Amino acid sequence: MKPSRFFGSQLLDKDTVAAWFFLAPALIFLGIFVLWPIAYLFYLSFTAGSFTSAGTHWVGLKNYLRLLFTSDFWQVIFNTVYFTIATVLPSLVIPLVLAVLLNQNLALRGLLRGAYFLPSIISLVAAGLGFRWLFQNNGPVNGLLETIGIDPIPWLGSTIWAMPVLIILSIWKQLGFNLVVFLAGLQTIPSSRYEAAELDGANAWQQFWHITLPGLQPTIVFAFVTTMIFTLRSFEQVYVITGGGPLNSTNLLVYYIYQEAFGQFDFGYAAAAATVLLAVTLVLVYLQLQTWGEESKKL
Repeated sequence: MKPSRFFGSQLLDKDTVAAWFFLAPALIFLGIFVLWPIAYLFYLSFTAGSFTSAGTHWVGLKNYLRLLFTSDFWQVIFNTVYFTIATVLPSLVIPLVLAVLLNQNLALRGLLRGAYFLPSIISLVAAGLGFRWLFQNNGPVNGLLETIGIDPIPWLGSTIWAMPVLIILSIWKQLGFNLVVFLAGLQTIPSSRYEAAELDGANAWQQFWHITLPGLQPTIVFAFVTTMIFTLRSFEQVYVITGGGPLNSTNLLVYYIYQEAFGQFDFGYAAAAATVLLAVTLVLVYLQLQTWGEESKKL
């Protein structure tokens, strides 16, 4: 018995060594390009000065306190929350409705699926340039409004209307990805559930409410978190279309971090703002994992 136990432990040791050997490249890559930048970002948020370590000095919580008492930062937080809420909800509801419709036996179903997915593969910079052209003062959108008797709207020059342009672009860009996610989720719901519901006399709305939505719950959680992360890290549309204006009304958190770091060269303060963004993102990921864990236990 002793030799076999010894051999078994030796075999386990060899498997462990082999596992670490094959995992080492990925772990090294993860450490260099993910963990180390996060650690350095956290360190940088407690410093002030130039970007190099020789030019920085420790300031403790000064950058975080400055965030709390800077009106521009809270304006950016308000803009980001407004932009996120107004983007995430339609980015979930519209693709969900379209996915349910395109999951039926409709004519040209494949063509429609491809057309709706197309925005997700277009560069966000190219899409931003297109939207800036569409919503300029003499652009096609205002031209269409004039044809139906509505006065032109200064979309990009208005503190009220500039943000909706960014929101419409973000919803349009995210629609295709979420549509594919929901279509994949619908395939996991057994058709026998719908057949049994029809036999019981359930109408289409009752089937959607009691079968489709519960069956898509893990998918909805995934789409919600990925859309939130996509929205929170929005940068290109602000950079290309509005530059944060007018009057800071479209300045979002990532663009604010970019301005402070590479416009004002205040890397410590920018790192503190980036740490706040990272913390919010990690909380969302944690909630996603917790929800998936609870759903897997139910199943």
